[in-house]
Amino acid sequence: MEYHGDFSHLYRMVQEKMERSGSCHDFDHVCRVMHNAEKLLESYPQANREIVMLSALLHDIARPEEEASRGRLCHAVAGAKMVPDFLLKSGFPQELIPPVAEAVKTHRFRGKHEPQTLEADLIFDADKLDSLGAAGIGRAFLFAGRENARLHNTAAEALAAEAYSKEDTAYREYLVKLRYLPRKMRSEAGRKMAVERAAFMADFFERLDKETKLGDFSL
Repeated sequence: MEYHGDFSHLYRMVQEKMERSGSCHDFDHVCRVMHNAEKLLESYPQANREIVMLSALLHDIARPEEEASRGRLCHAVAGAKMVPDFLLKSGFPQELIPPVAEAVKTHRFRGKHEPQTLEADLIFDADKLDSLGAAGIGRAFLFAGRENARLHNTAAEALAAEAYSKEDTAYREYLVKLRYLPRKMRSEAGRKMAVERAAFMADFFERLDKETKLGDFSL
């Protein structure tokens, strides 16, 4: 597609910025969200493709700052404030800034701001889809490993656990958040994809639970 600016320059700017982000929200994640956005756009030809793809590329640009603040800073709100600088430095027109900034600001699962446009809905869904399915399982274990959590625990242990603890396993992330994502999706196409990916995760954790049944061998 044709962009009204230098997309390659913007791409490189974001890639360099995201090198400072953790592995769960690195530039690979950004690229997967862009791929999800492209898939969703197939069902919504009326959406502004340029706004969607620019928003997908820029949605996590403030992740390094949020991680440095240990979560005190909201990367969605902070990222929206960075959008003008990134777009203007890459030659994009002023009129693209508001819709892209709005999509960036409203993409967060736990955010206070909800999407108000189709383009923002698609960015919200594209981002959440990367938390589901095989990619979602991989990301959950990446995070758990970074926090030195156990490989697996029981549902009772996981649900009673505190965040960033040894019991904050990939299974806890699934039970607390990921299994509920399909009902949070903003588009019908996104919801359909989310249901399929969530079912895959449910089967995976059921299998993992069976393979890792722990007993007290001291008895």
